[in-house]
Amino acid sequence: MSIKDIVNRDLVTLTNCDQEPIHIPGKIQPHGFLMGLTNNWTIDYCTDNISIFIDISHAQALGNKFETIFGTAAQEQIFNYIHSDTAQDVFPLEIVLLDKRFQVTIHKSDDIYVLEAEIQFDKQILADVYTQTIQFVAQMNSTKSLKDLCALVAAGTREITGYDRVMIYRFDEQYNGEVYAESCRKDLEPFLGLHYPHTDIPVQARELYIKNELRLIVDINYQAVPIYTVDDKADKNLDLSLSILRSTSPIHVQYLKNMGVGATLTISLIHHGRLWGLIACHHYSQKNISPAVRLAAKLQGQFITSQIDIRESNDENSNAKSSVEALENLMALDLPLIEDSLKTIVKMPELLKLCNSVGVSIVFRNKIYKNGLTPVDDQIKGFIEQIESKNYGEFFITRKIKDHFPELENCSDFAGVIYHSLGNSNHIIWFRAETISEINWAGDPEKSIVKDEKGLHPRNSFNIWKQIVKGQSSIWRQYEINSAAKFAHALQKNLMMILLSEEEERYRLQSEVLRETNSELENINWISTHDLQEPLRKIQMITSKLLSEKKSDPQHPDLNPLERVSNSASRMRELLQDILKYTRIKNTREAAEIVDLNEIYAAVVDEISESILEKNAVIECEKLPEVNAIGFLMRQLFLNIIQNSLKYAAAERTPVIRITASQEPVIVKHLSNKYCNWVRFSDNGIGFEQQYSDSIFKVFTRLHTQQHYSGSGIGLALCKKIMQSLGGAIYAEGVEGEGACITIYFPCDPADTLI
Repeated sequence: MSIKDIVNRDLVTLTNCDQEPIHIPGKIQPHGFLMGLTNNWTIDYCTDNISIFIDISHAQALGNKFETIFGTAAQEQIFNYIHSDTAQDVFPLEIVLLDKRFQVTIHKSDDIYVLEAEIQFDKQILADVYTQTIQFVAQMNSTKSLKDLCALVAAGTREITGYDRVMIYRFDEQYNGEVYAESCRKDLEPFLGLHYPHTDIPVQARELYIKNELRLIVDINYQAVPIYTVDDKADKNLDLSLSILRSTSPIHVQYLKNMGVGATLTISLIHHGRLWGLIACHHYSQKNISPAVRLAAKLQGQFITSQIDIRESNDENSNAKSSVEALENLMALDLPLIEDSLKTIVKMPELLKLCNSVGVSIVFRNKIYKNGLTPVDDQIKGFIEQIESKNYGEFFITRKIKDHFPELENCSDFAGVIYHSLGNSNHIIWFRAETISEINWAGDPEKSIVKDEKGLHPRNSFNIWKQIVKGQSSIWRQYEINSAAKFAHALQKNLMMILLSEEEERYRLQSEVLRETNSELENINWISTHDLQEPLRKIQMITSKLLSEKKSDPQHPDLNPLERVSNSASRMRELLQDILKYTRIKNTREAAEIVDLNEIYAAVVDEISESILEKNAVIECEKLPEVNAIGFLMRQLFLNIIQNSLKYAAAERTPVIRITASQEPVIVKHLSNKYCNWVRFSDNGIGFEQQYSDSIFKVFTRLHTQQHYSGSGIGLALCKKIMQSLGGAIYAEGVEGEGACITIYFPCDPADTLI
C-alpha cells in the first residue's frame, strides 16, 4: 500500500495572499494527533506524530479498520458518541486508546469523520472554571453599556484562561478592527483603542472564524505535523475548517511572532450571522488550556453576542429618547394649512434634535426654507439636481458626500446628509458638518503585508501610526434615520394638505363667483322674461291692429313687413319662454318621487293632439315603467321630444313615433355597469348625421335653418338638463334621411350620478 502526505506547498504571493487556502493546510499543530475515518471505519488519514502519543506509527494505522488497531470497545464508544444527543462541539469524548487516556473531538468533513485527540487534562480544573463563571455572570448584571460588558468579559476571560493579554476586538463595516476592551498584565503596553486594518484578517480567515468559533495556537514556534493518507486518488485532501488542531498560515504565524506573542486563543463573536468581533487572547510564552477552560472562554463570547442588541440599545437609549421626544413635539404641532407654516416648522429646534443634525432645509415650490448650519441655496439646489440625475430615489443618506458626488467635494459646509423626497419637486434635507477625527493604527495600515529581499512577510512594526480623517461626518444612528423618515412622511402629508386646502380655497372663491354670476344671470333672466315681454306684447298688439286694418287691401305695401314684424315678435316671446324654462331647472333630485310615465305620456298626447292630427302622425307606445322623477319635468321632457319628432318629420312619409321601454332595471355597460330603467323614442323623420349626436343637446344649437324649421334650439338642451338634474342621462342616435332615436336613462338608486 502506498501512502503520501497532503501538505499544501503552494507559494503565497502578494497577488494571492488574500486567497491562501488556509482551510486545507495538510498539517496540524503537534499538541495532539489526528485521524480521518471513512464511513466503513477505515483509517484514511493519520498524522505523522501519532507514534508520540501511542505505540503505533501512521503507516501502521493507514488503510486498516479502526477496531483492528484500537479494539471493538473503543469503536463502539466512538459510534455511540457520534450518534448521541451530546453537544459534540462542547463536550469532548473521554476515551482510552491503547492504554492512554485522551480527550477526543469529532467532526465530519465531507464524508470523513475527523478525530482529534489530546492528552486528557486534570478534571480539577473544571470545578475552578465553574466557580469563576458563576461569579462572572453575577457581575455581568451590574453592567449597563456594551463597553462596560466587554471590559468585564476581557477581565473575566483573562482570569479564567490565564493569558497575559485579552482583547475584545470589534469590526467596523469594512472589517477594520478596533481594540474595544482590554485586560493585560500591568507591565505590558496597552493596545486599547488601537485600530487594525481589514487586511490583518483576510476574507478567508473571517469565513473560517464564522465556521469555527474557537481557534487555539499552543506554541507559536511549533513545527507543523504533516497529515498522511492512502495514495488511492489524485489531489486528495482534507478540509480542516472545523479542526481544533489545524495548522496556521505561515504569514499569520510570522505576524504573531513580530508582535512577540508565544500562544493565542481566539473566540469568534458572531452577531446576526456576521463576524462582529473577536476575543483575542495573547500569551508571551507557550500555553495550552483544557477543553473545559476553552468552553468557559467560549461562553464569555456568547455572553457578549447575546447582549449586543440590548447593550447597544441601552447605550443609545438616552439619545434615542431625546429624538423621540423631539419627533412627538413636532407631530403635535397644530399649525394652519398654509405655506407660511413652513417658516414656523423649520425654525423649531426639535427639527434638528430629532436626528442630531446641525442644519435642515425644506424645499417647497422651489422656495428654500432653512435653519442652522446649511449650505447656500445654490449648493442645496445643486445637490438636489445631482440626487435626481443619479436616480437615488426618494431617500438618500451618507456621512461622506464626496464618495457619491465628487463634484461637491469642495462644498465644505456639509459632509453628511439625510435626504427625503416629498413628491412634486419638494424635499427635506438634514445636514451634518465635517468631523475631523484621529485614528491610532497599530502600524501603517497600508503595509500589513510587506515584500523585501527576504520574501513575503507581515509588517514587523506595531508602533502607533496616526491617521487624520477628513471629509466625513459622524455616523447617522438608526434611531436618527427612523425619526427623520417618520417626520418626512408626516411633512409630505402636511404639504399635500396645504395644497389641497389652497385648491379648496380656489374652488370656494370660484363657487362664490359662479353663485354671483348665476344670480346676475337670474336677474337678467327676470328682466328678459318680464320686462322684455311687455314691449313685445305692445309690438304684437300694434302690429295686430295695423294688420287688421290693412287686410282689407291685400296689395297694400305695408302688409308683408307688418306680418314679418308680428312673426318675429312671436318667435322672440317663444325664445324668452324657453330660456325661462331652461334656467329654472336646478338640482331638483331631492324633490324626486315615484312617477308613472304612462300617465305622463297620456297627458302629453292629449295636450298636443291637434298637432298630431295636423301631421297625421302615428304614435305607438308600449307600457312604460314607474321612475324616480319629478312630474312636471317629465311632462316637459316628453313634450319636447315628441314635438321635436313631429317638427322634423319627413315630408314624403307618414310620421311614425315609437316609444319603447325596459320593463325591469337592466345593466347599462356604457354607464359604468349601473342598473337603470330606460325609455326610447324612435321616429322615421329626417334624422341627422351621428357626428352631431352630442351637439344637438347644446343650447341654441340648430342643424337646420330657421326658414325651414322654426324653434329656439333650446328644446333638446332642456331635455338634457332635466335628465342631469335627476341624475340620469340622455343619448341620441341618428341616420340622415331615415330617422332619429333618443334614449333616456333613469338610475334605480336616486343617489347615483350617471354623467
